Amino acid sequence: MILPIVAYGAPILRKMSSDISDSYPGLDKLIADMWETMYNSNGVGLAAPQINKDIRLFVVDSEQIFTNQDDEDKGVYPDEPGFKGVFINAHIVELNGADWAYNEGCLSIPKIREDVMRPAFVTLDFVDEHFAAHRKTFNGLTARIILHEYDHLDGKLFIDHLSGLKKTLLRRKLEDITKGKVNVDYRMVFPK
Repeated sequence: MILPIVAYGAPILRKMSSDISDSYPGLDKLIADMWETMYNSNGVGLAAPQINKDIRLFVVDSEQIFTNQDDEDKGVYPDEPGFKGVFINAHIVELNGADWAYNEGCLSIPKIREDVMRPAFVTLDFVDEHFAAHRKTFNGLTARIILHEYDHLDGKLFIDHLSGLKKTLLRRKLEDITKGKVNVDYRMVFPK
């Protein structure tokens, strides 16, 4: 089932998410719905707070970036062919490497894209959809997507990484999103 994406301004996007157990009700269905919602919205990642759940769960599929890229872009990013997976109860162990800029957007903040600086590598502990424990290091675009989705679990948004001036310049667009004055080709719910 395709779920509506929570729009900027909703309190859940600023809330710290909680770990869950393998007995979380309807977890398999929720994960399947998150994949369907993410792909329907043309996203590469989706965090539970974006579908109004304050739990430490997100999905990532950077493989689709590399599958759809032009031949001249092959080999540009070190994480080819990408990674597709479910992250439950993720917690960062270590951030490494030089910060690098990339133009990010967010399904909860449509029509806004900005360059964001993030570290090149992230190591995290998490469990997958089968509650098997993992400690993995990611880099490149995959690390960036993971860090973006991880921020959602801690109540942060990509715009929090921008300078004060940039945020001021975006204020009107952000207010419009909160009021539902934005056209997207996926379902959204807006703050009341």
